[in-house]
Amino acid sequence: MANQSKLGVSLGCLLLLAAGSVLAEPEQHEHGGGERGRPAAHPPEAHPPEAHPGPSGYQRVAEPHGWNARPANVDRGAYQHNFQAARTYHIGPFHPPRGWAPRRWSYGEVLPRPYWAAPFLIADYWLFALEVPPVGYEWVRDGSDALLVNTGNGEILQVEYGVFG
Repeated sequence: MANQSKLGVSLGCLLLLAAGSVLAEPEQHEHGGGERGRPAAHPPEAHPPEAHPGPSGYQRVAEPHGWNARPANVDRGAYQHNFQAARTYHIGPFHPPRGWAPRRWSYGEVLPRPYWAAPFLIADYWLFALEVPPVGYEWVRDGSDALLVNTGNGEILQVEYGVFG
């Protein structure tokens, strides 16, 4: 009888040890992460990544018809406005040219030459609901605003405030 009780106590201890080790391991999720966003306890080789075909049905945004049919003549009266944009686009942070800080411009002012460099030009203006610039003009970003600038002398022809968030 004493042997049977020793055997029962031994089996009970063994079950408690096994249950304790199972409870001590972090929970594994489908994506391979551990409990509360911590890395999994197992090395990455234990669960190889699943093959992913990538997005399907995605079509790159194409330029609209006539996107580069720039007006040859500039009717200054049709421009020379400061507008508040109807929609704000979130495309990332703006880093002004070295030594400059974003400010609120208005039409008629002259934009400094460093802003005319390639990183500040808005070449895909149609994506942000901006008009086709006339010949000799380009859209330029300064902070959250889009400026239509004469590339010959830097004069601002039109401003749209708050285009970029």
